[in-house]
Amino acid sequence: MEQKTAIYPGTFDPVTNGHLDVLNRAAKLFDKIVVAVAPNLGKSPLFDVDTRVRLISENLKGMPNVSVCKFDDLTVDFARQSNAIAIIRGLRAVSDFEFEFQLAQMNRHLAGDVETIFLMPSHKYFYTSSTIIKQVAAYAPERIGEFVPGNVLAEMRARRCK
Repeated sequence: MEQKTAIYPGTFDPVTNGHLDVLNRAAKLFDKIVVAVAPNLGKSPLFDVDTRVRLISENLKGMPNVSVCKFDDLTVDFARQSNAIAIIRGLRAVSDFEFEFQLAQMNRHLAGDVETIFLMPSHKYFYTSSTIIKQVAAYAPERIGEFVPGNVLAEMRARRCK
């Protein structure tokens, strides 16, 4: 039987507990998940792509069917290169839906054989995003601990002190 593979693309700058929650949910649905980290230099990332890959990798205990890599391609092209049948996207609130819907429709147009699967994180993470985490951390990094894994919190504190 062929493995069902999905990719979970994003910038993950930084990876949050909401991202990990969606990843845990996806890992139960697919045989293999590839977390695909995009450089997305247009967003002026806090962490370079290799650091983001490392930070995610350090949080994969208990998820043997998940791997992480960087990519710099169209998401659907990377999905096909990975033999993925689906793209995982997280939805937090209604405000995410319009953008995600447009993205899913374009991906369907470009690669109709790759489905987009929307997963919602726990209600604890509905209002968090990497952007909001970075904004709070700029002034009060000690207040983001419940929203990011410990290794991310440590990296963010270290960067603020430099």
